Amino acid sequence: MSSDKRQRLLGFHAVSAALERAPGQVHSLIVAEGARNPRLGPLIEAAENAGVEVQRRPRADLDKLSQGERHQDVIADFTPHNLHGEKALENLLAAAKSPPLVLVLDGVQDPHNLGACLRSAEAAGVDFVVMPKDKSAPLSATARRAAAGAAERLPILIATNLARVLRQLKEAGIWLAGAAEAAERSLYETDLSGPLGLVMGGEGEGMRRLTQEHCDYLVRIPMRGDVESLNVSVATAVCLFEILRQNLAVQRTS
Repeated sequence: MSSDKRQRLLGFHAVSAALERAPGQVHSLIVAEGARNPRLGPLIEAAENAGVEVQRRPRADLDKLSQGERHQDVIADFTPHNLHGEKALENLLAAAKSPPLVLVLDGVQDPHNLGACLRSAEAAGVDFVVMPKDKSAPLSATARRAAAGAAERLPILIATNLARVLRQLKEAGIWLAGAAEAAERSLYETDLSGPLGLVMGGEGEGMRRLTQEHCDYLVRIPMRGDVESLNVSVATAVCLFEILRQNLAVQRTS
């Protein structure tokens, strides 16, 4: 599983989130020599307090390590422990809150969109995210930076067979709601409270046919402007926070 391999975190949000939430996953911190950003001081102090090695190297070294990506003068070498295979599904469900909320991303290809989806998921209280091993953007440094720390906080299940995981979620009592432009139901006229898996398709084509067939129902976001569709990360945020709103309303009346 990819969670056993070391990766690199770039930038303040991703590095600080890892040091705060999972310092044992961080092996070393690489800081650009001569960097004057005031945010570096607390970051270095947090790393040293956690027993993490701090290296000061020429900025050119960081440019090379980041392969041209924006690093903000700080890179962390780490091993993520929040990536899981399909065998972890039962444990992830057992650890979920009540009612559980799962986000399923069916083939989001752009790393910026993937990161933004994870950021919204963490903010909306998603218990874990499911994404396919193939035909999906990897959890690269770009995706992690866009996630602003959520990629290190959220449990993420990497599915070898997405359809199989969807069946297992349904068997566990979780309803699957797919977002689709052609859906008859409006997001705001559908009961989305209770155990739920929100299924989002990728850019352009949306959900694959087999994925859509596993959904219990489909919902759409009402549109009034001339734009035909929303970016997948924006649509994910809209749907997740409507789900959160409905669950909070149920809690207030129970």
